[in-house]
Amino acid sequence: MASERQIHVGDVPVGGGAPVVVQTMTKTETANLQATMSQIDQVAKAGADLVRVAVPREQDVRALPEIIARSPIPVIADIHFNHTLAIKAIEAGAHCVRINPGNIGGEEKVAQVVEAAKRCETPLRVGVNSGSLPKHLRQLEFDDPVEALVTAAVETVELMERLDFRNFKVSMKSTSVPNTIASNRMLSAKIPYPLHLGVTEAGTKWSGSLKSAVGLGTLLADGIGDTIRVSLSTFHAEEEVKVAWEILKALKLRAKGPVLIACPTCGRLQFDMDSVVAEVERRLAAYEDPIEVSVLGCAVNGIGEARHADFGITGAKDMGMIYSKGEPLKKVPTDRLVDELFAEIDRYYEAGRKVQRDERAAQEARAWLAENEDASAMTPEKLAALEAEAANDAVAEQVLESMLSPAPPLDEELSPVAGRRFTRNQMAER
Repeated sequence: MASERQIHVGDVPVGGGAPVVVQTMTKTETANLQATMSQIDQVAKAGADLVRVAVPREQDVRALPEIIARSPIPVIADIHFNHTLAIKAIEAGAHCVRINPGNIGGEEKVAQVVEAAKRCETPLRVGVNSGSLPKHLRQLEFDDPVEALVTAAVETVELMERLDFRNFKVSMKSTSVPNTIASNRMLSAKIPYPLHLGVTEAGTKWSGSLKSAVGLGTLLADGIGDTIRVSLSTFHAEEEVKVAWEILKALKLRAKGPVLIACPTCGRLQFDMDSVVAEVERRLAAYEDPIEVSVLGCAVNGIGEARHADFGITGAKDMGMIYSKGEPLKKVPTDRLVDELFAEIDRYYEAGRKVQRDERAAQEARAWLAENEDASAMTPEKLAALEAEAANDAVAEQVLESMLSPAPPLDEELSPVAGRRFTRNQMAER
């Protein structure tokens, strides 16, 4: 279930029905101002709503005021083990501070951090990771890792409430995708606070993206989760942001930038679709509008399987076609497909988001499509037509059968007007 409570990290609302927030973490030494600011600017451009920076040293916390002042998005200070650095990060103006009460030094030190957060009205992110559970839960971790995670998180929430602090979000991460899903489902039913989701230490860009898509996507599809971070083993933090956005876009939770639809290719492919898709994806990065663009590999399915796309292309050996919302626009040589596609997209925006259609060119494209269509291929249009035809045939057959079939004999004994009219036998006797 969605969280009931809402907090604000800087000017970004988290929880309580707000859009799911995308965040990432810089890979630089925070004290290296030039490198850190460069990466923050990159992740903000990629679409990060929040950015977290590691603060393990005094020089890192000293860099925070300038980073916060220059950052285009709210900054979260990530603190482990040292409650003094957490307090200093709060006083430096961090928009949020992440702590793990299980490793910050005990309840007394947590209370000191909370007191500073209250004084400065700074939200906290609290919670646990599967690799840093409190000692008293270590055996439970072996027996039931999901229960151990949830117990640790609930204990953290209860600690915050005992300290009369409500301005926080909760995270509960595991390296295991099934455990991440199960524990967050369980926790979401127990607490009203915003949940931060992530599969911790997910892996490389390839495997980590898949794990995150499965883990975070499953929870988000259930309506669980208010802010997400995709954790990848890469020095390019913007890649984490891009993956996070693709997850949200796939679930229709948020829209940012174009959506690319591309077929998986098959034996009907007659042109170099790999390079075409890569080039279309590269050039779409320059557009901020959530336009849908389809690249399909043959004339058979080019329109039917992406009828909803704002623009699309489909190709054959020498010629291809550009279409919009399922209607052909024009045919063009295959080597000009990409250039002509973007020419049409640009014309669309120049005309105030109106498709520009030349009927003569569109008719030529329709004729080309008809010539290249495989009569044996089962396109969505053909399937719909066949289903409609079969339905009509079935109705006609039923009508004909009813006309030709003899009427069933009447049961005189069961007639509702028995005794009030002549029976057939009586009529026969006359």
